[in-house]
Amino acid sequence: MNLDKTVIASYIDEAIVGIINYSPKVLAAFLILFIGHHTINFVKKLILSKVQNSEIDITLSKFLIDILVWILRFLLFITFISRLGIETASFVAIIGAAGLAIGLSLQGSLSNFAGGILIVLFKPFEVGDSIEAQGVTGVVSEIQIFVTKLIASNNQTIFIPNGSLSNGNIINHSLQGKRRADIQFLVSYNDDLKKVKDIIFQILNSNEKVLQDPKPSVDVVALTETGVRLAVKPWATNEDFSKMNSQVLESCMTELTKAGINLEKKV
Repeated sequence: MNLDKTVIASYIDEAIVGIINYSPKVLAAFLILFIGHHTINFVKKLILSKVQNSEIDITLSKFLIDILVWILRFLLFITFISRLGIETASFVAIIGAAGLAIGLSLQGSLSNFAGGILIVLFKPFEVGDSIEAQGVTGVVSEIQIFVTKLIASNNQTIFIPNGSLSNGNIINHSLQGKRRADIQFLVSYNDDLKKVKDIIFQILNSNEKVLQDPKPSVDVVALTETGVRLAVKPWATNEDFSKMNSQVLESCMTELTKAGINLEKKV
């Protein structure tokens, strides 16, 4: 099949003319996209800096800022395609129809979004709180639109969907400002119980991280086949809790063993 060179040349000329005529729209559209993207990031950082220096709740602020950023990105996208010459009215209608279908298939994501709103409104925890939920424990680093980010004690980052988080049990270790440890020992029936309690109270009273209000306690909680079970219950601030718990446990084992107290296996 022989192609007419004049026809090919005319097609090439038309293509070149089309590219030349359309290229300003493409360049303008991508320029708008570039400037808009950086402007949104600048606005986000500016609002965050203002919020951090004010008395506005940081958790609610970050959540609302995330929603604002997504709205601005959507408007930027509409502006971008409009500049390319695509009819926005028909495109928005297509997005609406597609959004309905996507919404039905992403019910889990919508429940996570609703869960995020519930968390922000009712505040079972805030950024910086130590919580236990969904089988994991960590410090709340960020409450995002769909997930909540925790930092575990081993520095692992944990993401929990807001839907399951808002509908499940949450233990907030930071809400009251103080925490009580529950340390248990099993001592022999042959040991002097008063001597054991005196040694433990001496340890509790000498440890600077143990609070004296509320006062720590040492109680008998069970009589087992092998010995007497004691529950040592010292209090500490949230910041000192982990260190205090470790220090008291180590000191009790060391001092009781040094005094000749027989620590039995827990039954």
